[in-house]
Amino acid sequence: MQVAAADPRLAKLKEEALQMVQGRAKQVQEIVDMLFSFQELGFQDWESQKYLTTLLEKEGFKIEKGVAGIPTAWTAKWSYGTGKPEISLGSDVDGIPQASNKPGVGYKDPMVVQGPGHGEGHNAGQALNVVAAIVVKQLMQRDKINGTLLLWPGIAEEQMAGKAFLVRAGIFKNTDVTLFTHVSNDLGVQWGASGSSALISAEFRFKGSSAHAAGAPWRGQSALDAVMLMAQGWEYRREHLRLQQRSHYVIKDGGDQPNVVPSTASIWFYFREQDYPRTMELFDTGKRIAQGAAMMTDTKLDTVMILGSGWSAHFSKPVAEAMHQNIQTVGMPVWDDKDQTLAKGIQRELGQPDFGLSSEVNKQLRGSETPQNWMGGGSDDIGDIAWNVPTVTLRFPSNIPSLPGHNWANAISMATPIAHKGALAGAKVQALTLLDILLTPKVVTDAWDYFKNVQTKTVKYQPFIRPSDQPPIWLNADIMAKYKPQLQKFYYDPSKYKTYLEQLGIEYPTVRPIEAKPKGNN
Repeated sequence: MQVAAADPRLAKLKEEALQMVQGRAKQVQEIVDMLFSFQELGFQDWESQKYLTTLLEKEGFKIEKGVAGIPTAWTAKWSYGTGKPEISLGSDVDGIPQASNKPGVGYKDPMVVQGPGHGEGHNAGQALNVVAAIVVKQLMQRDKINGTLLLWPGIAEEQMAGKAFLVRAGIFKNTDVTLFTHVSNDLGVQWGASGSSALISAEFRFKGSSAHAAGAPWRGQSALDAVMLMAQGWEYRREHLRLQQRSHYVIKDGGDQPNVVPSTASIWFYFREQDYPRTMELFDTGKRIAQGAAMMTDTKLDTVMILGSGWSAHFSKPVAEAMHQNIQTVGMPVWDDKDQTLAKGIQRELGQPDFGLSSEVNKQLRGSETPQNWMGGGSDDIGDIAWNVPTVTLRFPSNIPSLPGHNWANAISMATPIAHKGALAGAKVQALTLLDILLTPKVVTDAWDYFKNVQTKTVKYQPFIRPSDQPPIWLNADIMAKYKPQLQKFYYDPSKYKTYLEQLGIEYPTVRPIEAKPKGNN
């Protein structure tokens, strides 16, 4: 079958799109700052949902809320003509516990002590997608270009508890290509094996019997003892696991008070490995250790609940190639002295080399069909979508190099000109790539050819989540109930202030002065 050549209008439309996105720089800044000010955690991002869906509904998108059994999830859809191809645009929105910090301040200075904050930078990606989609929608309407734009948020990515449920609910059943985006300190894309870890998030709940811890401890069966033995058993087993695995846990429920033998207790594990079978093997090992812990304490392993999961992603080579060309066109933002001062200030604060922000994009597109020298690492549940539809992730530069991640330090740039410029650059790349997909049928045809004949030739997707598993929508509710009244005082009001920094009265940048080094032999 012969595939139609690129539409002759493409080059001119790309030039227009660049100008139109640039014309919406103010809107990018407002969205970035607004989502930063909400500082919401996964499953509790009600303000983010209300703000973004209201904005998109005014732009003519059809809104559906509460999709996939997740109350704060949503989709925004707009179609023209035949509605094909359908392109989905996604980006995460959730924050990090105890990551609160004033933006533009290069040292620890929380807005709300121990409060949540955007210590991952998930507040910027939706601005990128929303502005790119609005611009391309206007061009599609004017020039009668067939297609569908489907926007959605990554809910509770930090818990890896959203995207697998979106897939199961059929959100992407008609999607031809997914363009995901994630904050970074560079502007780039890759194809093939992502290098991320597959993951199962599971909670093990034990049941025992209470008793007076001093008066008759022999009459109790401690669920906490079972939890602690499971944790200790895992530590002994860790020595005999592959070096590539990553596993970690927290004890969320250890009992009520010391003088009562705990009748209930639970431990929450993340099991990470390279792929589906190896991750399932870790999970099965965990279940066996849990059963052993229950036997040793005469308690019962009550439930093993999968709270979240994610495949290690594999990204589309043809789509990445198209996006890479657009990255070369757009290039990195131009950072000024203030931007570099903030970056170098926080790098010094954390004891890192103070080389500042990167200014060049990678000229060469990187990728590999299989993981190369894979040694484990972080996860992102975009993998579940990427194994169901051709997908790429656009990294855009709104954060600062050499930071620890999931930390207050990663929040400081995320409502500053660094984030505004980076998201704007990303929006330009996203808009150009949308036009490539809409007006060059070969991109979609090649993407599905790669998906069917390379990516999934020998590996077939099967979800980690079981039919009985449901989204754990109660997660983070207690934290947000505690801190939201304090956070509300800091919500951004763009009708009164040009930027969030102005509203907070922060001089940009605020960093510690460089200490003068003594001269001479002393």
